[in-house]
Amino acid sequence: MRLQGKKALITGGNSGIGLATAKLFIDEGAEVAITGRNQQTLDEAVAFLGHKAHGFRLEITDSGARKQVFQQISGKLGKLDIVFANAGVPGNTPAGSTSEDLFRQVIDTNLTSVFFTVEDSLPYVQDGASIVLNGSVIGTLGQPGYAAYAATKAGVRALARSLAADLSPRGIRVNVVAPGATKTPIWSRNASRSEEQVSGLEAQLSRIIPLGRMGEAEEIAKAVLFLASDDSSYIQGVELFVDGGLTGTPFGGAASRG
Repeated sequence: MRLQGKKALITGGNSGIGLATAKLFIDEGAEVAITGRNQQTLDEAVAFLGHKAHGFRLEITDSGARKQVFQQISGKLGKLDIVFANAGVPGNTPAGSTSEDLFRQVIDTNLTSVFFTVEDSLPYVQDGASIVLNGSVIGTLGQPGYAAYAATKAGVRALARSLAADLSPRGIRVNVVAPGATKTPIWSRNASRSEEQVSGLEAQLSRIIPLGRMGEAEEIAKAVLFLASDDSSYIQGVELFVDGGLTGTPFGGAASRG
């Protein structure tokens, strides 16, 4: 078991990639604290994960609450070996029709709060720990309508590199997992999308992904486990794409082969 005896914090651990990662961490021997905004899904996640999971309700953009909750987590678990800054929001921000409030919301949640998740957890993090930030292929690919989201995910990559430089003297590694299109509840959370539209979008994306399908949350979790564990002990400041080949070979999908 690769995380036997380890203590981990996962923000946004009540659904999707965060929940899949929490389950895998626990299966590998860790004790895990998860945070989430929704008390109901948080309670459901803890019930699903079992006694080695601890849930803490947190709006990640609330500075005072974040500091308080992280202190509570340390009081419960002790020093942390792993921090997975996973919490984030989608946000469609097309040029010419985007409000400043929406743009700031995406930046505050996906970039500012990621930095301060690391900053506020550092007093409770062991030397030699692993910090993983959740990025996205959209931080590299130019997708229309997602300027704010893309800026945050490109910023997460830059954050990781600078934080890795800052924290290397403590032996703390900072890396990024960058998922591609992944099956999570976020796809159906948009009220304007019907189930049929979600299925159509999945089929469309599958045609441009070289491996011919969307990813599963559990597949992203395995990459996070690799970066969190001693298996990646000599890896620092990298961005690991888990995207079915979309970034590395963008013309490898069925749509490009005719």
